[in-house]
Amino acid sequence: MFNDRLFVSYPFTKPGGFTSGIEGPACDADGNLYAVNYARQHTIGKVTPEGECTIFVELPNGSIGNGIRFNRNGVMLIADYTNHNILQVDMETRDISVYAHEGQMNQPNDIAIGANGIVYASDPNWSESTGQIWRIDTGGGVSLLETDMGTTNGIEVSPDEKTLYVNESVQRNVWAYDLSTDGEIGNKRLLIQFPDFGMDGMRCDIEGNLYITRHGKGTIAKVSPQGQVLLEVELAGKNCTNLAFGGPDGRTCYVTVADQGNIELFRTDSPGRSWQLWR
Repeated sequence: MFNDRLFVSYPFTKPGGFTSGIEGPACDADGNLYAVNYARQHTIGKVTPEGECTIFVELPNGSIGNGIRFNRNGVMLIADYTNHNILQVDMETRDISVYAHEGQMNQPNDIAIGANGIVYASDPNWSESTGQIWRIDTGGGVSLLETDMGTTNGIEVSPDEKTLYVNESVQRNVWAYDLSTDGEIGNKRLLIQFPDFGMDGMRCDIEGNLYITRHGKGTIAKVSPQGQVLLEVELAGKNCTNLAFGGPDGRTCYVTVADQGNIELFRTDSPGRSWQLWR
């Protein structure tokens, strides 16, 4: 299916297995990958390291997932954009409950998590091309961090825990904020602005490089902490939505692709921050 060549993408799952709403990939400690909307909307799909797909859970009450992250305790957190929730899933019992709810959210889209367990959520308003950023504390309390932004989408914490990155899909900006130990942000600055195409999810490797999905272009841009594009990985599909690091060494990058309804993968030279975070 694929080999170990760096930054060369290969199909991992069969096209059409997921809906065009495929998003939110995240790996558990055993190397299984999870992504939303497998076979139909409202589901979370589980993909084994061998590429075998099944429905892991069905979300209740009309909930549809987007971003997925795991916390230190191995609990799955899901941005539920239709019901303005962050959901949590007990991986043993598969019980689903509300971790946090905020009715003033437009639609929580992607989530990032710090080593201290604080969660950050992007919150776009697609019809108005605006967005916000929210913080969800470890007890489930929700605070508005930033408003009057562009269409906030991908969000990530740097490996040294000192920077929060947020991108704006329509405006094609990636912003960097200083991040305090208690989850406050400041010193907003532009890391990079792309001249064309959109962006969706993004993740850091342990060196602090950002891997950014270039939605519509069909590439993953590897961007340095200084905002320099180091390389771009060409994908088979065009509408890449998000990515996650996994594999036995954390150097396998899985990419969800909406127009193909599947997952691609490529090998990288450094492990992902999220893969290493709870080890």
